[in-house]
Parts: sequence; C-alpha cells; structure tokens
Amino acid sequence: MINMLVGKKVEQTQRFLADGTRIPVTCLDVVKDALKALEVFKPGDIVDVIGVSKGKGFAGVVKRHHFKGGPRTHGQSDRERAPGSIGQTTTPGRVYKGKRMAGRMGHERVTIKNLQVIDVSEDKILIKGLVPGPKNSLVMVRKVSEDKKFVPLYKEEENAN
Repeated sequence: MINMLVGKKVEQTQRFLADGTRIPVTCLDVVKDALKALEVFKPGDIVDVIGVSKGKGFAGVVKRHHFKGGPRTHGQSDRERAPGSIGQTTTPGRVYKGKRMAGRMGHERVTIKNLQVIDVSEDKILIKGLVPGPKNSLVMVRKVSEDKKFVPLYKEEENAN
C-alpha cells in the first residue's frame, strides 16, 4: 500500500469550524500523473510533510545559531553580535570542523511531523498547520503508520461530576 504523495504548495489560508474556531490550513495540489489523493488519504489522517525550507540568505551567528553575543555596556562597542572565540591557542592550532559560524541560512530539508488532514479531494489536500517551503514548492506528504498515532502533549481532564 502506498502511503506517500508528492504535492505542490499552493497557498496558506484558514477554515472555520461550526463553533467558529479558526484553523490555519495549507492547501496542496497533488502532482499530476500520480495517485489520486482520495486513494491515499482521508480527513482526520495524521501525516508528516517533508519539504525544503525557505532560504534566508547570509546570516550571522546570532540569527543563525542563536548565539547570545557580547556585552552592550562597559565600553564594548564592537562585539555586540560577534561570535567570540572560535578555538583554542597553539594546541590544536586550528578551528574544529563543524564549528557554528555565520553563513547561509535556510534552504534545508525539513520534516514537520503529526499534521492533520482536514479535507481531501481528487487533486487537493488541506493540511492543518504550516508546511515548509515557499509557494509552488514540491513537498512529500507521508501518512503516519497506524502504530504511531498522534500523542497530545497533555491529557484533557474528565469531569467526575
């Protein structure tokens, strides 16, 4: 059984439930010459969405890796957003590979897990929440297996009255 489809991100919009609750929704078009979305998904299914995130361009260490930066007072005027020291001294005498530094940010493969399918038609899927990537980017929608059901972060208390 096939549990994955390729879709194109069309837009982000919102839907309203019968009680007036607003839900953010991402609309995906299923790629042509593939299976129909109705054959794979049904409303209420839990899915993982895999895509390439938006590129953010060249970013410093504060934005890219959430470094704290240096002090803003006591005469320190030139190191507010600087990374600080990047290594030791004579031994080892080099910068270790993988050192977090400034560089291009974004444009990475991202998997968003446990999203809910809101509505399905033959060539469209509505998914609750946000999906990685810009408009018109391709994403893979993978159905979560039956033994990996969505686990809420908290349990709703039942009234014992």
